[in-house]
Amino acid sequence: MADPLILALDQGTTSTRAILFDAKGAPLADAGRPLQQFYPEDGWVEHDAEQIFETCVEVLREAVEKAGRSMSEVTAIGVTNQRETVVIWDKATGKPIHKAIVWQDRRTAPTCERLRAAGLEPKVTSITGLLLDPYFSGTKIAWLLGEVPGARARAQAGELLVGTMDTWVIWKLTGGAVHATDATNASRTLLFDLRAQAWSTEMLDMLDVPAALLPKVLDCADDYGTTLPDLLGAAVPIRGVAGDQQAALMGQGCIRAGEMKATYGTGCFMLVNTGEHLAPSRSRLLTTVAARLNSRATYALEGSIFIAGAALQWVNEGLGVAGGGSGAEALAQTAKPDHGVVLVPAFTGLGAPWWDAGARGAIFGLTRDSGLAEIAEAAFDACALQTRDLIEAMRADAPGAFGAQVELRIDGGMARSKWFSQRLADLTGVAVGRVSFQEMTALGAALFAGIGAGIYADAEEATAARAKTERFEPGLDGHGREQAYARWLDAVARVRTG
Repeated sequence: MADPLILALDQGTTSTRAILFDAKGAPLADAGRPLQQFYPEDGWVEHDAEQIFETCVEVLREAVEKAGRSMSEVTAIGVTNQRETVVIWDKATGKPIHKAIVWQDRRTAPTCERLRAAGLEPKVTSITGLLLDPYFSGTKIAWLLGEVPGARARAQAGELLVGTMDTWVIWKLTGGAVHATDATNASRTLLFDLRAQAWSTEMLDMLDVPAALLPKVLDCADDYGTTLPDLLGAAVPIRGVAGDQQAALMGQGCIRAGEMKATYGTGCFMLVNTGEHLAPSRSRLLTTVAARLNSRATYALEGSIFIAGAALQWVNEGLGVAGGGSGAEALAQTAKPDHGVVLVPAFTGLGAPWWDAGARGAIFGLTRDSGLAEIAEAAFDACALQTRDLIEAMRADAPGAFGAQVELRIDGGMARSKWFSQRLADLTGVAVGRVSFQEMTALGAALFAGIGAGIYADAEEATAARAKTERFEPGLDGHGREQAYARWLDAVARVRTG
């Protein structure tokens, strides 16, 4: 019998990709398509859900063809997706009633503010683990029901369905046979009770969302039906689903309490697995489902940094340093030791754990001999020091999750740099594991599908297939590290508005 093949579909914000993996987690071929974004008003961001589905079919077919294999050889499909982006469609025709509202969209800020002013945020956080923010799907659904003529009445009559991108794509791939999501995506909607692991009637009532709209919530490794044969050329089982950051957590092998990962792109998403312990955050981090397997949920704390790689783009574009990230890195490596320059890249405010939208960027500690090299190094250090902020917040919220051998597993564009990986270890005091293969999100979806298809017995066996890592131990002495962090905290205090 031929070795099993797993096809991962990674439906992202700016592109849709597919990667074909073998059972050892090795990529065989990939395909991608860019996505168009629509900006009908200031702060509004939309996608064409039908275009998304078309790109999904195209990349799934192309990845298999590029590998010189046939779709009938694929054992299972795993789906991962941009979280929180949501669409409502007609159950009979399959046509969306409006463009999909993207996670970045801010149109429901007044709704969130109204609920916050009514004193409801503590209750929302207690039930869902989330904050009242337009980021999440629930207020987007409420907006669609309120603004699209006749939508609420049709929803109450059972004529409409709602879903995040995983749900939409699966419904279409199965010809409408399966209307389902997984627990990780459900936990990002503002409608899901983390403890009960079910839709919350209290949250549905608060946002006036009819329960009939909602998909069934399944495990991350589960039976999501089979694709229509004429779509892909064969009927392929869909056996795994997870939101993008939780899929990356799985791809990084972070399946035990205390294991954590950070993905460094434009910004940074960091998650620490807290095991079966649901850790409420006192630091305004998000509590979310890490995974659900065999009906047992594990949880994670999540923090987001708004500006990571974007700080390097600013060095390139704002300061005229050529050569992209590698050019900024080469310059940073020429900085004088212990120069004391601190950059707070609050270009769009500060994310977790500060949550200060009014804060703005600043540079501190300039002296007569400071130059571009010192500012460039400060831009890299800002990414590491913001990561330390998240680590400290997570350590406070879930002290039991941090053992002596804790390692931060990293991926994303900045993780390609050995120099930054070492700098991150030095300034956080935490060992850093840098993966050789960067597509952790797609790999995680494949691993979940492999469990669902019986290729792997459990998560331990699945994550044995993860990419090898290079480990970086902290090299900076404790005094130097704490001095750098004290300078950082002082600088942050100076730019905060609250």
